[in-house]
Amino acid sequence: MWDFDIGRSVSIMMRTWPFIVFRMIVYFGITLAYIVATGTGASVGYGVGHISTDPDGPMSFALWGGVVGFGAVSIAVYWIREYILYVVKAGHIAVMVHLIDGRDVPDGQNQIAYARKVVTERFAEANILFVVDQLVKGAIRAITGLLGGIAAFLPIPGLSGLVSFINTVIRLSLTYVDEIILGYNIRINSSSPFETARQGVVLYAQNGKTMVKNAVWLAVIMWGVSFVIFLLMLAPAGAILFIMPGQLAGWAFVLAIVFAWAFKAAFIEPFAIACLMQVYFKTIAGQVPDPAWDIRLAEASSKFRELKDKALASFGGSRWGTAGATR
Repeated sequence: MWDFDIGRSVSIMMRTWPFIVFRMIVYFGITLAYIVATGTGASVGYGVGHISTDPDGPMSFALWGGVVGFGAVSIAVYWIREYILYVVKAGHIAVMVHLIDGRDVPDGQNQIAYARKVVTERFAEANILFVVDQLVKGAIRAITGLLGGIAAFLPIPGLSGLVSFINTVIRLSLTYVDEIILGYNIRINSSSPFETARQGVVLYAQNGKTMVKNAVWLAVIMWGVSFVIFLLMLAPAGAILFIMPGQLAGWAFVLAIVFAWAFKAAFIEPFAIACLMQVYFKTIAGQVPDPAWDIRLAEASSKFRELKDKALASFGGSRWGTAGATR
């Protein structure tokens, strides 16, 4: 079935409890912002709606006020995504990488300061990490096609619809590959993040069948847990919106999704990343990036070509740099 150790991943999460708490504060804070902004927008809209001569004015304005409030928070979250990646995600990954390798890390709040120091050494600026992350995400999209999709695993003639569906599942399962590559970058102490990201993508691609198999299993587990959380969140979301003015009952569905997203980001994502990093580090042990895969990825993905160009232009960005050999 899968190659990751669930118990070990849970243990890693428990040892990184300061980051779990940190993630809870950040993501549930965002959820609270959605609730407050939606409620405030609805209240303002409800009040303005009484000026209208339309008998449905207050309800209609309340609905649109909620939409505006929800949209405003969404824009704010979009603009702070670099900070979340740099401080929250990258820091947590840095600590998990060290624990997977059996290295000691501080406990308590010192763990967050320690992780930030590690990330800063690898990525002096948040925008560098963000650019690397976006290029890796773009390059990863080409891997499913290069692997032949599900046909590479289960060639079933005459079932094109099913094959297409499962290929979609595979693409969705690649959500956390950029975090795995970030973990690889931190693990080998690279001084050239673009070059190391390039190597990490190639190593992932040349071990694609193993990695995708585990990613699919993990995605199924996560989607099941997320759906249960969503169902559990419908009741409190509905209760919150019940006290708001106007006809916002339909927003209970949206708010439940936001609640489920917060739980997923705070608890489920770090578990998934810990599982996949275990598999990735074990699978690539002793390997070097295959130049043939480098060529195939460059031909298939403009983002990988851009990553490659930045790697070659950066300090230490020779053909494979000094970090070509993995642990």
